[in-house]
Amino acid sequence: MTDASLPLDPWAGPAGLPLVHVDADCLLVVKPAGLLSVPGRGPDKQDCAAVRLQAAYPDALVVHRLDMATSGLLLFARGLAAQRALSAAFERGEVRKRYQAVVQGRMKPPEASGPTQEWEGEPGWGLIDMPLMADWPQRPLQKVDPEGRVSRTLWRILAYESDATRVELAPLTGRTHQLRVHLLALGHPILGDALYGDPGARERSPRLLLHASQLEITHPQSGERCAWESPALF
Repeated sequence: MTDASLPLDPWAGPAGLPLVHVDADCLLVVKPAGLLSVPGRGPDKQDCAAVRLQAAYPDALVVHRLDMATSGLLLFARGLAAQRALSAAFERGEVRKRYQAVVQGRMKPPEASGPTQEWEGEPGWGLIDMPLMADWPQRPLQKVDPEGRVSRTLWRILAYESDATRVELAPLTGRTHQLRVHLLALGHPILGDALYGDPGARERSPRLLLHASQLEITHPQSGERCAWESPALF
C-alpha cells in the first residue's frame, strides 16, 4: 500500500491548492473550506477547485465532490479512462474515506448506545443507520426519513474539547450532507454549520469544522492500494 501522509509538494501554483499527489492518472489536492468543488449556477459561482486545477492540468476530471463548507482531500482523474475507473470505484463503495469533525456538546461513546462494530481491524465504532432524503420545501437541506435512501455512517470519539467532541467519521454511503445530518440527528450538530446548526453551534466557529482527512483508493492503472492523509487544521 502506498502511504502519502505528507504532501509531496506544498504546491500553490495556478490552482492555488496544496497538491498532495500527482501521477499520470490521479491528482489529489486539499480543498479549503469555502471553495466549491465544481462550478455552481451563476457567474459568481464559477471559481472552484475543478476550474483552478484544470488551469494547470487540462486533463483533470471530477470523480467526487466535497461540500463547499467542507475542507480536505479531493481526488481528480486524469483522462476519461481513469475517470471511469475511479467513478465506478466510488459507486461500488471501494473508496475508503475518513473525516474529522468537532461537534457541539459531549457525545456519549458508541458503546453507551449498544454494540459497537469493528471496521478495518479497528474496534469500537458506532453505526448511524438513518435513511436520508431531500427536504423539498427547504432545499438544499436534507432530512432523516424512513422513505429516504439508505445512509450509513461509522463514528467514534477522538477527544473531548471543553463542551465539544472531536469525532472521526467513516461514511459507508455518500448521500448529500450525510455526515452533517447524521450528527444533527444524534443531537450534536457540527460547529460552524450554517445550514444545520442551532445559533450556539453556528456562533462557535466561523467555518464548518468538518475535514476529509483520509482517502484510500485502488490505483486505476497499477492496481496498487494507495492511501493519503491530510490533518484537520482545527
